[in-house]
Amino acid sequence: MKTIRTAVLGLAVVCLLSMFAGCGKQDEAVQTGAGKTEAGKTEAAPAQSEITGTVAADGSTSMEKVIGSLKETFEANNDGITVTYNPTGSGTGIMAVAEGRCDIGLSSRDLKDEEKAKGLTGTVLAYDGIAIIVHPENPVADLALEDIAKIYTGEIKNWKEVGGKDAEIVLIGRESGSGTRDGFESITGTKDKCALKQELTSTGDVITTVSSNPAAIGYASLASIKDNVKALKVGGVEPTEATIKDGSYTVQRNFVLVTKTDAKLSDAAQKFFDYITSAEASEVIQKAGAVPVK
Repeated sequence: MKTIRTAVLGLAVVCLLSMFAGCGKQDEAVQTGAGKTEAGKTEAAPAQSEITGTVAADGSTSMEKVIGSLKETFEANNDGITVTYNPTGSGTGIMAVAEGRCDIGLSSRDLKDEEKAKGLTGTVLAYDGIAIIVHPENPVADLALEDIAKIYTGEIKNWKEVGGKDAEIVLIGRESGSGTRDGFESITGTKDKCALKQELTSTGDVITTVSSNPAAIGYASLASIKDNVKALKVGGVEPTEATIKDGSYTVQRNFVLVTKTDAKLSDAAQKFFDYITSAEASEVIQKAGAVPVK
């Protein structure tokens, strides 16, 4: 009889210990879990949503290197977002935004009043020097802004008039609607006066053409210049990041992001816009050859 009572008592103790142990585990689960059901059971926390999608950018060929570098860095840290870039020229990029064909337009000139009146907003991303370029073998190294204007309007026709060889100057420029052309002509006062030998549709084409002709002169974004051409000083000032930032190099313009004033960007496009206009992107812009605003 005593043996039976001992067995029963032991069984009761085991049950009580099991109940306490179960309660402890349940309490622990409730404290560490994200939620619980009515029965006190835990359920998994919902997965944090990530932004995905495609961002369409369209416009300035001069901004290709800068936007390409920003796109590469951004996509490396945002797996779910793809950025596309269509280098069609500033005017076409601005029109693409106005017509809703892209998220962000790229312009290497400031927006005109009539474009702003159509509901567009321009945000300056960076500053860029417009380099005056010649063939590496051209002995001319420095031109006054006034002489550049005279060369492009045809008043100065031969390199020997500005200290070069006896050769007729071949004028290379950009097509109508180009932001680079608009910036160059506005600064030099040559709008609708240039006597161009060739009008080319991209920065790369201008550089390639000048690099293959010792008598040629052209203009192109400083961010895109390579060793196959020589950038001239203008009025004794070399085009560099420092001279662009302090304004002493006079042939410069803005790199502008164009968006619709009253239209909200998609989450993906807004995230890309926020990144490229942040101080975090300054080093990338700088390495791409432009001068960051921040």
